Amino acid sequence: MKNIKRAFSVIIVFFFILAGTSIAFAHFGVILPSDDIVTPKDSKTIQLDIKFMHPMEGSYMEMAKPKKFGVLIRGSEVKNLTPKIQAKKTKSPEQQKEFTYWSLSYSIKKPGDYVFFVEPQPYWEPAEDKFIVHYTKVCVNAMGMETGWDAKINLPIEIIPLTRPYGIWTGNVFRGQVLLNGKPAPFIEVEVEYLNPSKGPNKVHPPADPFITQVIKTDANGVFTYAMPKAGWWGFAALADAPWKLKYNGQEKNVEIGGVFWVHTVDMK
Repeated sequence: MKNIKRAFSVIIVFFFILAGTSIAFAHFGVILPSDDIVTPKDSKTIQLDIKFMHPMEGSYMEMAKPKKFGVLIRGSEVKNLTPKIQAKKTKSPEQQKEFTYWSLSYSIKKPGDYVFFVEPQPYWEPAEDKFIVHYTKVCVNAMGMETGWDAKINLPIEIIPLTRPYGIWTGNVFRGQVLLNGKPAPFIEVEVEYLNPSKGPNKVHPPADPFITQVIKTDANGVFTYAMPKAGWWGFAALADAPWKLKYNGQEKNVEIGGVFWVHTVDMK
């Protein structure tokens, strides 16, 4: 009987460890450009990687080919780039298998702001018993013309930056307004994570789970503010429940939709 009780206790503890881990690991859609500012002296071709991952932990989820990947140029011209993206493989040092992500080389032909965006395929997350769809954006400025960084793409949920999303010093704040179905989304959660390097002196070692994902809320106007304490890439994910459901094994399941925006900070030297 004692052995049975001991085994049962181990199972319960293991269950709570797993549950805690699944809660701590926030999911983020990622669009990572090779540079967020292209000067007249730079190469006009940039590399864009499209991933689904846990940024602070540096671990990945398998990503199906996105429904749509595109770019909004200078706030007025939309181009569909989906046919041009190519599948690649990656894994973190802790993961034993490889995961699919998507990549694209893009040639910038005129000055202005380029807002790249992705609509992924729904991702089934068994630990949360729901699907996840993250509509993700990042802005690249080209050759000094600052036009279009705050333009809407009219995604089901998206973050409209109120801070210019490039040329940001470490310690600056990033402000954004969350739009849900085109309207300000009051008092909803925004998760914030740092894209942690896999190794080196800049790698962060969180002392406890709550440090992995920062959580803030929008105000009555759907606006949030966050000061970024370290140089590198920061992701902001505004989360809401979709008004629709999707079927998994014949049962209707909830869908989490996220509006994600990535910004880059640089140390002042």
